[in-house]
Formats: sequence, structure tokens, C-alpha cells
Amino acid sequence: MTRRVAVIGAGPSGLVGARWLAAQGFEPTIFEQGTSLGGQWAALDGSSGIWPSMHTNSSRTMTAFSDLEHDGGSVYPSNRDILDYLHRYADKFALRPRIRLRTRVDLISADQHGWRVSHADGEDHFERVVVASGRFNEPVIPDIEGLDTFCGSGGALPTFRYRDGIAYRGKRVLVAGCAISALEIASELAQLGAARVVVTQRRQRYVVPKFVAGVPTDQMLYTRYGVLAEERLPPEDIDRQWRQTVLGAAGRPEQYGAPSADPSVAAAGVTLSQHYLPLVAEGRIAVRPWISSVSGATVTFADNRAEQFDAIFFGTGFKLRLPFLSAEIRAILDADAVHMDAYRYTFHPDLPGLAFMGMWDQAGGYFVPLELQARWIAYTWGGAIPAPTEAEQRRAIASYRARRGAPQKSRLNLVALAFARAAGVEPTLDSWPHLRRALLFGPLTPSCFRLEGPDALPDAADRFAREAAAFGAVTSNDMTEREQNDWALVVSGKAIG
Repeated sequence: MTRRVAVIGAGPSGLVGARWLAAQGFEPTIFEQGTSLGGQWAALDGSSGIWPSMHTNSSRTMTAFSDLEHDGGSVYPSNRDILDYLHRYADKFALRPRIRLRTRVDLISADQHGWRVSHADGEDHFERVVVASGRFNEPVIPDIEGLDTFCGSGGALPTFRYRDGIAYRGKRVLVAGCAISALEIASELAQLGAARVVVTQRRQRYVVPKFVAGVPTDQMLYTRYGVLAEERLPPEDIDRQWRQTVLGAAGRPEQYGAPSADPSVAAAGVTLSQHYLPLVAEGRIAVRPWISSVSGATVTFADNRAEQFDAIFFGTGFKLRLPFLSAEIRAILDADAVHMDAYRYTFHPDLPGLAFMGMWDQAGGYFVPLELQARWIAYTWGGAIPAPTEAEQRRAIASYRARRGAPQKSRLNLVALAFARAAGVEPTLDSWPHLRRALLFGPLTPSCFRLEGPDALPDAADRFAREAAAFGAVTSNDMTEREQNDWALVVSGKAIG
């Protein structure tokens, strides 16, 4: 039986997917339309939203795979550091010979033997296909009255096309959106000498810096404890804990001069940005409600105030775009610009041998859950673990469809633990008593998912202990009073006192 698998995309998801497929005895071929591996991190014009000065918003140990550590360097690596890391990862697992660069896939369709992949050089047949082409490559520009009349010298562009803040020195720039790219770009523009920077947003999010008391924020926000709380506690208790954590990290936005956020952190959302709120407090970034209309260079906001701008950047999200899927596949998935029916974002029972990677929207970095998803796919197809049943998949898809109208953004820890459980690699607390506190309240670094299950590593416990203690977040196995109270609340499944 053939073991050939097509992997669409040579970004982080395609590389880690191919690495784990090869470990299970498959022969992956990676199709990449660009001139280099790396996906977004290759920073190629037209296919990447990376700008030259961009650093990650996820810490170094959370922006890595379990088989390769970073070569020291910054706690929050630059985009060039990440690209170098991906090249080293490809070399370590001999992935370069498997990559077909400059080979755009035009059509994926089913045939009687598996899957037909039509591309720029012809056509190939595979037993299986993994779609790892990326979730964030088709930016959304909102429908705003008069936007097509905007005549500022810098134009109206998605943040996906932002490259050089110096080019806007002395200019008036409007940035629309409240997610990471919008706030980071607004901050850079203000620091590089833009004459005026205004952020317009539909709602105010809570904004936290990259460090809290010397600890990387993603290691504090996205814990295993948070997943267990989400599963066992009522929403009001979860939101109370989130609010305590977020306000303890950064305070309320209105304390800096930004608008007030919804009292519910879940409703408002959270964005990591190091400099944004201090720049608002200094008056170097102004905040306005959403745009109501545009006329020439004049933008009118929902509060009826109007200003003239030289440029507008929209950091307002991305469409789910998979143009190479056949009409039949798209119909089965009921795919649109936001949604796709798939069991845990990965499988569909009517599309055996086809899997998707990285097609969800979340807060937090993607490297850890991507590797866990890759292992789940490889283990399932390779027979290392039982495949999910058809009934299980259909129940989950029906549940997802029932929520299609609701926001679908998830969080790093929720997605990572779901994939870890599916792959059979979630560590058991009772098996690691000396790591109990770290496994609950410490960072979800990739090493903790090599403690148990297929491909467990003998040095994983030492690595995880070292990573958990690196920033002083978890230096003792004795829980703090707050941690004890929180854990008691989760164990009881109800609020205390």
C-alpha cells in the first residue's frame, strides 16, 4: 500500500506535519507556492503579513516545537529568528528534499484511489492530503460607506501590507482594529514619528503587556488550569478569574485614557501589546469609536467627530480561503469565509484521507497546538492510536454547526489540550507529583507533551521543569494560597465561599 501524502504549504504547520508523518512511515511531499520555506515567516511580499521590525507576541519557549529549542536570543524572537528556526527544523528532519518550491496547487479533488493534486507542473496522485496552507492570508476590509473615495496619499490598506513605519513619518494615520497587528502597528507608527495616530475600534479589548512581573504573559494566561476551569466551572467563575488575572497584569484600559471595556473579559477579548496603552496614556495614540463614513480624506466616526488622514490601515481579520479545494469538497465542508465543518478543525468523516492543519482562530501562539495536531493526524493515520469514530465526528460537527453564528475565536490552551488528549499525550498529574504545580499553573511548553504517550522523551521532565522555572513563574511544588483556592474551586466544580 502506498504511503504517499501531499502536504500543502511549507510554513510551520506544513513542516511539523511532514516531520510527524515521516516518523509514522509516510512519504510526505510538501507543495509550496513561494520561493522559500517558512510560510508567513518567509516575509515574501504578497503572501506574508510580516513586517521587517516585527517580533513575536508569543515567548520563545512557546514558539517552538518539542524536538528543537531556540539558540538562546530574545525572549520574544524577531521574525528573522523564527525563520531561521524553521530552516534549522527542516534541516534536522531532512525536510528540504521533500519540498517542491514555486509549485502552486490549483486543485485538490477526490479520485477512486485517493486524492488528485493538480499544480503548476502537472498532476500527482496521493493516498492522503494534509492542507496546511495557512489561515491568515486573505485580509478582510470592512464595508464602510465612502471608503472607495478615500484619497489620502498613503491609501487604505490592510495591515497585512504594512512594511515600513518610517514611510509614514509626519503623516496622519488611522489604524482600524483592536487585535495584535493593529495595536502593534499603531504603536510603531507613533514611535517612528507619525504626525498623528488614531485607532478606531468597534469595542475596546483588555490589553496586556508581554511581561507581567518578569514572566512572559502567554505563560501566565494560557495554562492547563485554565482549561480545567473552563470545563468544570460556571462561566461567571471563569470570567471572574480571568478578570483578576488580566486586571492584575495591566489594569483597566480607561486608566490609560482608552475607552472602558466590557466588564466581562470573555466578551471584550484580550490583546497582547507591549507599548499600546502607555502610548495612549501619553497622548501619542488617540482612540475613536468605529468609522461611520469616509469622504475623500475625511473620516467621520460614530461619535460624529471627523478628521482628515493621509493613510488608513485595516487590521480587521482574515477570511478562510481555500481556493484549491474542489466544489465537491467545499460542499461537504460547507466552507465559507469564516467557517468549515471539520471535527476538531481537522477531519471530516465523508473525506477520509484528507486533513486540515491550522484552520482555527485563537488567542496565543500556534506552534504548540500545531505540533499536537500534527501528531494526532500522524498517529491516527499511522495506527498508533485509534481513529475517531464516525459517530463522534458527526456529533462534534453538528455541535459546531449549532454555534456557527457565535464568535469562534478560541485560546491557545484550550486548543492545545484538545489535540493533546486526542493524540494521547496529555500528561497525567498523578504520574508527576514533583511537577504537579508546574503542569497546572506553569507554561504549556511543548516539552510537557513529551512526558507520556507515543514518542515520550526521557529528558522531557527535566526540560519541562527547567522551562517552567525559567522566569520564576513556578519555582516550588507548593501552591500559593490563590492557586490552592483556585484548584479547590475546580475540584469541587462550584464557587467557594
